[in-house]
Amino acid sequence: CRIAGVMLLLIGSIAALIVVAVVQDKLKVKKYGLELFPQFGIVIDSGSSRSNVYLYEWPGEKENETGVVTERKNCKVKELEVSSKEDEKTFKGFQDCMDKIKNHIPEEKHKTTPLFLGATAGMRLLEMKDEKRANKIMGKLRDFLSKQDFQFHKASIITGQEEGLYGWITVNYLKENFLQKNMWNTYVHPNGAETVGSMDLGGASTQIAFQVQERGEGADYKSVKLYGYPYTVYTHSFLCYGKNEADKKVLDKVIRESSDPAYVINPCYPKGFNITIQASSIYDTVCILKPKNYNSNQEFYMVGGADSEKCGEIVKSIFNFQNCSSKQCSFNGVEQPPVTGDFMAYAGFFFIARALEQSGKSDLDQFNIAVGNFCNTDWAELKLQKPWISDGYLKTYCFASHYVLTLLADGYKFDNETWKNIHFEQKIKETSIGWSLGYMLSMSNMIPSEKMYLHSSHYLQNYSPIIHPYYKITDVHYLLLITSQKVALPNYVC
Repeated sequence: CRIAGVMLLLIGSIAALIVVAVVQDKLKVKKYGLELFPQFGIVIDSGSSRSNVYLYEWPGEKENETGVVTERKNCKVKELEVSSKEDEKTFKGFQDCMDKIKNHIPEEKHKTTPLFLGATAGMRLLEMKDEKRANKIMGKLRDFLSKQDFQFHKASIITGQEEGLYGWITVNYLKENFLQKNMWNTYVHPNGAETVGSMDLGGASTQIAFQVQERGEGADYKSVKLYGYPYTVYTHSFLCYGKNEADKKVLDKVIRESSDPAYVINPCYPKGFNITIQASSIYDTVCILKPKNYNSNQEFYMVGGADSEKCGEIVKSIFNFQNCSSKQCSFNGVEQPPVTGDFMAYAGFFFIARALEQSGKSDLDQFNIAVGNFCNTDWAELKLQKPWISDGYLKTYCFASHYVLTLLADGYKFDNETWKNIHFEQKIKETSIGWSLGYMLSMSNMIPSEKMYLHSSHYLQNYSPIIHPYYKITDVHYLLLITSQKVALPNYVC
């Protein structure tokens, strides 16, 4: 009888919890309803080849220390070169995006909406080349952003390791490896959830980041706490190994091997393609040593050689796979633990894989064959097969596909088995993959939680662990607690 009474109480408590969960869910339907005021945040991702303004939204309440953030708007800034941010056209492009973003935020929230800008590898390179100029550009950006209607926090050049770590956070947040909604309409840490590795390919740098069980030595191992749980992440960024900078390295190798600058055969260009390239477009970078008697106005006439094997050899030559003082290295003597688990490869990785028709999942042999097929296709045929790719990108994808193959297989040491764990993707759940969302998640720890209590019931407001926002994740724990106490139960007749 006593057991039956406990069971009845347990069933009744569960029913009450279900009712509360439904009520909570209905309260959340109203965007500005009783439960929470939403908060907004703006992150500007200012890269070497493009800039994007992202608007994020999250409830005033935090879920166990980190806000539950969603992307609301992504605006691509026109006039993209990071080095041109002194140009009035570029600032007009920024202003156009800021005006569009403003329309998605309630007017009363403008002054309290935090605004951040993170400049990535393009500015890191410019800082190395001309620190005074980089500081001037960043100063003008700060002045511009401080005059917006929002709460400007900072504009800074983020490190490569930060870029890699924030990308890793973005991927795992979108995959719900940190939090997921349970049957009570609350967010909880999923049992046994494994994290996913992150690989980002930009114009000036490339990043890899993945969780490790043991912290190694050096700055590439980062500790981070999200939703109350600690993680150790290996993250490394290779400056000068983004797609655009790697392309310059390959062009430099091709030119140095040619005896006639007026007629350079490029094995990475398709047959039927030709182009005249000015020396400054290749050598105006800190990533390459300028040749003797360098003339920035010199022109090189290049024709496509369509030699996939030779192209692959030249691409491999821009890496150093020999020097390694650790147990295992990726390349250029950089220590890296073995890759494990699933990986998300995005940004440039996705676009190159899509050009090869290898986006999503593939295997190493298929990818290798696709590279050869692409490189051996004539220019005219390529343009017919892939009309959605502009000529400026299409001409680079033979080199780029060899680059991705070499970086992942020879560099990061993905083999026939682990390659199957790579997912080449652009978005997860209609949200763009990149470092900016992870950055916003991290910055949300600095933003106070706003709450609006239910004034109609002082008791529920202050004492109920089911209604009070701080206790929503502990509903089941509370239920087990009250049913485990010694309570007087009626003497039921069985």
